Amino acid sequence: MSKKYQNGFFLFGAVLLAIMLSQLNYNEVKEGISRAGYWFVAVVVLWAGLYLFNTFTWHIIIKSQTKTTDNTPTTDGQKKATNKVGFWHLYKLTISGFALNYATPGGLMGGEPYRIMALKPIIGGEKASASVILFAMTHIFSHFWFWLISVVLYITTQKVDVIMAIILTSTTVFCLLGIWFFAVGYRKGLAARAVRLLSKIPYVRRWAIPFIKRHQEELDNIDRQIASLHKQNNRTFVAALASELICRICSAAEIMFILLVLYPSVNYIDCILILAFTSLIANLLFFMPLQIGGREGGFLMSVKGMAMTASDGIFVALIVRLRELIWTAIGLLMIKIDHQQGKK
Repeated sequence: MSKKYQNGFFLFGAVLLAIMLSQLNYNEVKEGISRAGYWFVAVVVLWAGLYLFNTFTWHIIIKSQTKTTDNTPTTDGQKKATNKVGFWHLYKLTISGFALNYATPGGLMGGEPYRIMALKPIIGGEKASASVILFAMTHIFSHFWFWLISVVLYITTQKVDVIMAIILTSTTVFCLLGIWFFAVGYRKGLAARAVRLLSKIPYVRRWAIPFIKRHQEELDNIDRQIASLHKQNNRTFVAALASELICRICSAAEIMFILLVLYPSVNYIDCILILAFTSLIANLLFFMPLQIGGREGGFLMSVKGMAMTASDGIFVALIVRLRELIWTAIGLLMIKIDHQQGKK
């Protein structure tokens, strides 16, 4: 990636991060960190490990691209480069990409273009785009499965009243529709269809229609690669999805670490349910940078359902927010680390 675009992504994210930092109540921040103590450190360090799962998912997707057979002409040099995309280079791009996504209104508007541009010089534009789209699809797809599993956990471990029954039913329908949508996307590809959908949106269509005309062949090739991975490399697909789902389940340890500050013992299943409910609310409000307000509201609603106090929910939300800001800052700094070749 050129220094021009690298600096552009960095400055864009830095400005948004500075705006979000200006919204913090630093007296509450100081009190929250002091109260959490070493558990706050544990929460921050935990995510260094969780990002390894995300990187593993993306890494096996890229490796699988050399095993698929499609109609896209690929030079020997590109195949060789695909095999030599370093894991730790992807780790850096994973963290930086999520940092941009956290800071960007609309979520995927920042991190995905950055990842594609960073990989394009190594494996080519189409393979870079296909791998990033597949990674994003798998990441989102795992969320739907995580929420669906959490519905089953809630029914089997918690008391369900009428209001909660309605919420759980609505969540189940939402998850099943999401799983169906992505299942179709895996079989037939999603790139060209997504751009065509954008072409029907007022104002956006002015950009989307000319883009489709200029890049129709490239979009079709990307979709063939997406469909090819799902059809011909089923083990890779299952491994990638399992990696992301395990990451979701393990990330509930963050909630457990924070709640251990408040309670002598914590039920891990309760932590999974709190995380599931909170992430669902936050993702429904995807248009907000760092899901400001939505995540906090989700925590308050979820801990209330678990018979915890509102102050507990505020404390959990604060520590999670601080962790996100720290890793956003780390990710933005990683953009400035120039490991452009990404070799092993």
